[in-house]
Amino acid sequence: MDYDAVVIGAGLGGLSCAAMLARSGFKTLVCENTGQVGGCCSTYEYQGYRFDIGASVVELAWVIDELFQRLGARTSDYIDLIPIDPIYGFITADGRRFCYPVDVEETGKVIAGLSPQDGKSWERFAKVGSEAMRKAFGRVMTRPMGSMRDMIRVAVENPSMIRFLKYFLLNFESTLCRFFKSDVVRASMCLQSYFVGLPPALCPGYVAFLAYSEHEGVFYPRGGMISIPKGIARVFEEHGGEIRYHARVRRVLLDKGRARGVELADGTAIRSRLVVSNINAKTLYLELVGEENLPSWAKRAIRSYEVSMPSPMIMLGLDARPDLDAHHTVPYSTLDFMNRIWFEDYLQGRIPDFGAGLISWPTRSDPTLAPEGHHILNMIAFAPYQPVEGDWDSIKEPYLERQLEVLEKQFGLKLKDHIVVARVNTPKDFERMLLHPRGAVYGLQNDITCSAAFRPGARSRAVKGLYLTGASTHLGGGIAPTIGSGVVAADYIMEDFA
Repeated sequence: MDYDAVVIGAGLGGLSCAAMLARSGFKTLVCENTGQVGGCCSTYEYQGYRFDIGASVVELAWVIDELFQRLGARTSDYIDLIPIDPIYGFITADGRRFCYPVDVEETGKVIAGLSPQDGKSWERFAKVGSEAMRKAFGRVMTRPMGSMRDMIRVAVENPSMIRFLKYFLLNFESTLCRFFKSDVVRASMCLQSYFVGLPPALCPGYVAFLAYSEHEGVFYPRGGMISIPKGIARVFEEHGGEIRYHARVRRVLLDKGRARGVELADGTAIRSRLVVSNINAKTLYLELVGEENLPSWAKRAIRSYEVSMPSPMIMLGLDARPDLDAHHTVPYSTLDFMNRIWFEDYLQGRIPDFGAGLISWPTRSDPTLAPEGHHILNMIAFAPYQPVEGDWDSIKEPYLERQLEVLEKQFGLKLKDHIVVARVNTPKDFERMLLHPRGAVYGLQNDITCSAAFRPGARSRAVKGLYLTGASTHLGGGIAPTIGSGVVAADYIMEDFA
């Protein structure tokens, strides 16, 4: 064998798993399709500006700390996490502005100023959210959840989870509406449903508590989001791991139904005792493993999954400080508006008139990402892969103009005169750059029927010696869940190959 383990893709899940394996003495190779680590948690330079791709901040940073502890290291020696405060700035439909600070009590005062009744409800919401994160949802980030047996075991070990199971059954919208009555307050917390790529009406209810969990700390890594995977890769290489760049994997090599390595696009065969995949599970099984090598039940199962919605990104380099108040700004978007984006636009193949749900201002936290006196804005949007308006490659410019026009006319953000660099990463671009099918940055849809045990398992049940990490498995997309998926897969491997 050339290696003990070959990992397909240098995303957070793949790197986390690879680092843990190398730390445990496995001779490990990571094959990365691009020229850098990170996947959807990365950064690239263009004309002096360093733009993030995908992820924009770090939440639940304790998951990163747990990974580094298990690697015999400290996070702070590899990644410089800058605290973000306030967490969000908001611009309402009538032009009012307010911010939510990290401090829970101070946020309650802001909410009470909008709605006295909801100010009191915030205290109850924060209490439930804190307990849910400490006793239920937070605990599962690095624990196996790939089968009903796993889920039952976690529940038995943490009996307080039973109190929170209803939030798995309720949707995001009903959970939020149970606590808050003001449309403005609800609007300030409704964007989080799209953090897993679903509208409030379809998103699982437990995701609503992200609006609380962010108050336990939100951070930005100095040097851009790529600093997180770079830090993990550095530990991996210190333990003897190897990363091969521009090494696209064409297929998984099988021997009597067992994964025994990979074949690269250039024909190079790399033999190993096991294979870890950090790419989309549908691509893995249907293309790299091949339908002909899957049992009939596995073919039916993997075909049944829908890939997640794509998320176009607008990236602006500005020659002046933008008129914003926080690292993240949310233009006013009601629950109804967020649902309409999905049901009336996305499912019908239409681009929303205004789909920029989140404006990220990374140079507020780290000015070194742009030339002196300049700034960066990243606008994360929602739109279909194949819009009826035309091919993405031909409608980039009109799309950009429309989004900037809405920001100026509806929210008073005058950006056009200060734009030095403007880029749009469309769903087609994400597909080409990162090989995400249909630009699916969240992997697979993540409603309750495709969560935890209902996602493709971190330990493949169809192919022996094959393990999965990343947004397609475990708890889905996001920095904490994907790192957690790498920890889970590594634990499975060390159990299987002990």
